[in-house]
Amino acid sequence: MRQKASMRRGAMAAALLTVAATGSLMTGCTTDHGPNADAGARTAGQSQAPRPTPGHAGADSVGSVLAVKIDNASEARPQTGLDAADIVYAEQVEGGLSRLMAIYATQLPKAVGPVRSARESDLELLRQFDEPILAFSGAQHKLLPVIDKAPLRPESPEQSPDSYYRGTTKPAPHNLYLRPGRLLRSAPGAAALTTGFRFGAAPAGGSPETSRTVRFPAARFTFSWSASTKRWLVSMDGTPTVTTDGKRVAPATVVVQYVKLLKSKYHDVLGNNTPFTQTVGSGTAKVLRDGRVFDADWKRPAATDGTEFTTNDGAPMNFAKGQVWVVFAKA
Repeated sequence: MRQKASMRRGAMAAALLTVAATGSLMTGCTTDHGPNADAGARTAGQSQAPRPTPGHAGADSVGSVLAVKIDNASEARPQTGLDAADIVYAEQVEGGLSRLMAIYATQLPKAVGPVRSARESDLELLRQFDEPILAFSGAQHKLLPVIDKAPLRPESPEQSPDSYYRGTTKPAPHNLYLRPGRLLRSAPGAAALTTGFRFGAAPAGGSPETSRTVRFPAARFTFSWSASTKRWLVSMDGTPTVTTDGKRVAPATVVVQYVKLLKSKYHDVLGNNTPFTQTVGSGTAKVLRDGRVFDADWKRPAATDGTEFTTNDGAPMNFAKGQVWVVFAKA
């Protein structure tokens, strides 16, 4: 897997290095943990190998992206460090709600959060990276052994307590934050983004688009085109998305990727099934860039592959330079 990911990095580095220059939610799950978290569940990693000393990444973390599960409940907003992510994935969780996973490769903010729990879908999605670091607050107890065995480096508050802290402006469990610099000495760089994404000039065609809303059963995302900033302004559940330091979250490219949502074997404490977002396979997508929307097809043959996006005529679907949001919508 390491060799395959390294080969993909070499092939994509030239295109992805341009990114470096530019560059959440109440699910009813009570298995989130961290300092001063509610008792009653545990975090993954009891059987893990010794971790590098916080702030001094070991050899196994060289070139590894940092993936952080971010709370998207209204009580968790505004979030911290969301604008610094290279990629933000939005997935559906229990009860039709949403949660985010932010991927950091070209820069590491001082803090990220609030941090919440992982899902089974995250493990398949993260297989495209070479031993990624997954920062999360906990998980459903039956999922924890699966996370332990996954080809990634799990970093919960239990495994790296010095990397997390509790904020004072939000109630638990919406106040757990990560210090990325305690897990990585420095950002791995754009070559670690082995996603299959291509960046460059927009293809011909497309249709003018000023706003696009993606609806989950109990959540919605709206992306509004700003001609002055040449970015898509994000709103969640009808509220503009800003960070704790007042920055508006505004990706250059938004992908609405239509996927299969399957029932997993996991449930929250209320009995709600955890949907499994299937990101291996193929399907259709809408790509928003430069104030236009493009019809696209996506293909990811295996979990260790990135996702290839093409136009209807089979040409590569280039993304605009900057942050990318991928919203997984039900096909």
